[in-house]
This record gives sequence, C-alpha cells and structure tokens, in this order.
Amino acid sequence: MSGLARGRALADLIDQALPQTQCTRCGYPDCRAYAEAIASGEAEINQCPPGGAEGVRRLAELTDRPVLTLDSTHGTEAPCALAVIDESWCIGCTLCIKACPVDCIAGAPKLMHVIVASQCTGCELCVPACPVDCISMNPVSGAATAWQAWSDEQARQSRDRYRWRTERQQRDKRENEERLRLKAEAKLSNLAEASRITDPLQLDRKRQAIEAALARARAQRKP
Repeated sequence: MSGLARGRALADLIDQALPQTQCTRCGYPDCRAYAEAIASGEAEINQCPPGGAEGVRRLAELTDRPVLTLDSTHGTEAPCALAVIDESWCIGCTLCIKACPVDCIAGAPKLMHVIVASQCTGCELCVPACPVDCISMNPVSGAATAWQAWSDEQARQSRDRYRWRTERQQRDKRENEERLRLKAEAKLSNLAEASRITDPLQLDRKRQAIEAALARARAQRKP
C-alpha cells in the first residue's frame, strides 16, 4: 500500500472515531478535514471538545500517539446541548437553516423555524447566525459529557446527513452554473442574430420594441 493510500485509510479510521458534530471548533471546516489533518501530522489529537477526553484516548490508540489533555483553546468538554428556537422572536430569516451542517432546522422564509431535536448535533453554529438572538443551547445529558452523552450511531447518522447536505449543495451549484451558462449562450445567440439584421424595417421594429420596454420600466418606477 502506498503512503497516500495508508494516509487515506488512517484518515477514514480517524473520521469514524470523531463525533461528527461538524462544529468546526477543532479549527477545520468539518470532521473529515480534521481527520485528514491528524492523519498527515498537521493537527494534534486533542482539538475536539465534543469528543472530550474519551475522544482523545480513541485517537491516541488509532495514531499511536501519547494521550494529551484536551486543548482548552478549542473549547472544553461539556454536557450535550441541543439548540432551541424562541418562537416569539423568530423572524423566519433562514440564516440558521443555511448555517446548520446537518439540515436539522425546518422552516421557510418569513415563517417560524423549528429544530428537529433528534438530529441536532449541538454544534452551536446556528447561534451566531441568528440576527435576533432567538436561539439558545439547552443541555440535555445531565452530567454526562462527550462520548458518554453521544453514541456511535448518532455520529454515523450525523455524518450521513452532513454528506447528503454537502452533495445537495454541490448539485445545486452545478445546476445553477448550468442555468447561467445556458442563459449566457442564449444572450450571445440573440446578439449574433441581431448583428446579422440589415433590413432597416427590422432594425426599426427592434429599436421601437426596446424603447417601449424601457418606457414601461420607467413608468413602473414612478411613485
């Protein structure tokens, strides 16, 4: 097995050992990026607060590194908390929906949003995204923290939801780029067609149509 393949295989194992909250507190954009950074030696194994001390121990076993104390600059080990939206303050701006890495917030523009508690990872990314501070974090695991409050099955489900969301965003981006490409091609085609028109009557009709459209637009803008 090549060095690249070994690094990828190790990253896969590390990724499976992470809680998959996608909280970014480790300093990387998602759990997979952190796993790859650990596998390459770029990152330490003690940068994941949701994994806590147990998470550090798991990573130490996988990487054959010494167990370290959780790096407090990335946060502290704490009970599991779920996001809660204050319905009386929610303005339906959808910013929290866009911030949620696992699509656990349901809602629509100008309508109240609801958090699906069973899918929330407690990442807290929706809290700073809310412009009216209507989201709070509610501890739900008592004294249990990290892997004592979070299961391997929850981590697997969160990883799957994050992957589905990422794939959907990439698909939407591709489709939007294709729409823009087709629109640009249509404009170029129209310009090319217009450049071939030499009949004065046709040119005059097009000029009149454009002037009429501009006049309607100006009339609509008037109070």
